[in-house]
Amino acid sequence: MKENKKYKVPTVLSIAGFDGSGGAGIQADTKTISSLGCYAMNVLTALPVQNTQGVKNIFEIPVEAVSEQLECLFEDIYPDSIKIGMVHHTKLVETIANFLKDYKGPIVFDPVMVSSSGHRLIQEDTIEAIKELLFPIADIITPNLDEVSVLVNREISTVHAMEDVSDEILSLGCKAALLKGGHLQSDILTSILIQKGQAAQYFESKRVNTKNTHGSGCSLSSAIASFLARGYHLEQSTENALMYINSAIKGSKDLIIGKGHGPLNHFFNPVKLIKYEMD
Repeated sequence: MKENKKYKVPTVLSIAGFDGSGGAGIQADTKTISSLGCYAMNVLTALPVQNTQGVKNIFEIPVEAVSEQLECLFEDIYPDSIKIGMVHHTKLVETIANFLKDYKGPIVFDPVMVSSSGHRLIQEDTIEAIKELLFPIADIITPNLDEVSVLVNREISTVHAMEDVSDEILSLGCKAALLKGGHLQSDILTSILIQKGQAAQYFESKRVNTKNTHGSGCSLSSAIASFLARGYHLEQSTENALMYINSAIKGSKDLIIGKGHGPLNHFFNPVKLIKYEMD
């Protein structure tokens, strides 16, 4: 009698904030991870009150609750990769960094500091803690231009300026960074992947004429984590994730969801849950 086969699936943990409107935070992460054929898990770090028009308020999640969520998940399902999003106070940074210091797998950190509507989401004294504790354990960080500007304490708004601060960003302790060009004022959007000891890689895409970009940063970082969980190396994971986001934005350009910046169409071409046969 033939035994039933058993399968393993690629697992991705999102450690991030909430978005009741479904476009950003752990909701966007879960949609992205699922649409790319991986199994999504969540640890909630904050409860923003927000919709497509902006953030109204942020309620904190007790640090003990974050710690217990991590412990509970890890004792049962060890993630193949991790995406970290919103960590908006120092104690939370310390808790997450301490828990993950021995984690064996890739970590993608999206340093969420400024919302797409321009709302500052992070406390000033948290930035140094992020640099000191989270940057070193992350395989890649994914700041947008507003966040790059915060990290280097001056406005960065052009490709040339992005190039000029590459060494400065890497000197903050991260192994690699994707400097995202979605906020560039141009028809061609350029993102730059920088890694220590390697030549920069440039990724270009044509701007999509739509305001439906809510949660694009969250989705991009979780897409990179998903491709890493599937076994792609960092460069290919980054390229694949950028193409996925571009297609998800194109897939949403004619949708009307909310009165502000609508979400992406994460499921424009979903991948079935990937299964690896176990020995």
